[in-house]
Order: sequence, then C-alpha cells, then structure tokens
Amino acid sequence: MFTGIVESIGKIKTVNSEGSNLVFTIQSDFTSELQVDQSVAHDGVCLTVTKLLEDRSAYQVTAVEETLAKTNLGTKKAGDHLNLERAMLASGRFDGHLVQGHIDQIAHCTSKSSKNGSWIVGFNYDDKAGHFTVEKGSICINGVSLTCFDTTKDSFLVAVIPYTYEHTTFKWLTPDEKVNLEFDIIGKYVKKYLSHG
Repeated sequence: MFTGIVESIGKIKTVNSEGSNLVFTIQSDFTSELQVDQSVAHDGVCLTVTKLLEDRSAYQVTAVEETLAKTNLGTKKAGDHLNLERAMLASGRFDGHLVQGHIDQIAHCTSKSSKNGSWIVGFNYDDKAGHFTVEKGSICINGVSLTCFDTTKDSFLVAVIPYTYEHTTFKWLTPDEKVNLEFDIIGKYVKKYLSHG
C-alpha cells in the first residue's frame, strides 16, 4: 500500500529482457535502505526488489508481461527517470490517498502550461475501460497523488504545485507522453457494488 507521495526520483541504469519480462536496474538515493522482497512503486507500479548490487549503488526489479502490457514501463530505457515510493509505514501519515500500486490503464498527456507559479496538466484516457474521475477527486498519475478538476468522461486536469513539479518527473513530462493511471480505490469499490445493485 502506498500514498502517492513520491520519496525520490530514480534513474534507470539498464533494461534487460528475460523471456517476456524486463529487468530494470535502478539507482535511487534510498537504495542502501532497501531489502530484497521489499515493495517499491515505480511510476505508480508496485514491483518487488529482487536484487541489490554488491556496492548497493542500485537495485533490480522485474516487470512481467502483464505489467508491461498495462503500464508505460515497456517504453522505458536506460537514462529515464521514475517516481519512487516505498510502501507506507503503518505508523505514517496519509499525506496523499490510498494507492495500491496496481495500474488501471495508460493515459496520454494532452497539455501542460504554466499558470501563476503552478502547472496545469491535462490527460485523456479511454473511457471504454470503465474507469472514471470525479470533480475534486483523487487520481494517481505515475505514482503521484493529485486532485482532478474539469473532469469529463474521458479527460481531466490537475494542478501541480512547484514543490511537486521539482521533486517528481512532472518537470520532464511532455504532451503526448504516456502515463500510468490508478483511479481512486473507493470509487472503484462503489462502482462495483452499484453494478450488482
């Protein structure tokens, strides 16, 4: 379980194929604190640490075929950056919202503009997948907990404050880029319950 509050920006050192899977070697400023079998969200995708390099300068995770099909990780290459968050502590504060690290679908960035010190960023997604946003509701984009506004059946905007912009990969995000979306878990449960009404 995560909160969508990014701890660190990681850098991909290498990407290697193993059958239909991809193995990522990632540098992070908290690598020395990690353990094998620990869960870390990578651009919102929960992956398990499988190996620590001997000098503890980097760690490895594996993304299986199913994960690659439903996220943007298959487009990542050496030198790219990822938003990283370790699983939340039971004694910690919920500064974001409940995030599982299970991506619902990929969206596209449609716009990005500066406005009075913040940034307004637009996204479009396929509404045929059955997901939805609500005005002032929570959304997780590439592992970042944000609030939606100007929502439609297949699009929404978010406002990114300067701190979040500088401490996440939003500063490198460009229009037409693919992002990982995890919709609000409470909304998904309510929709599932009502569908059996």
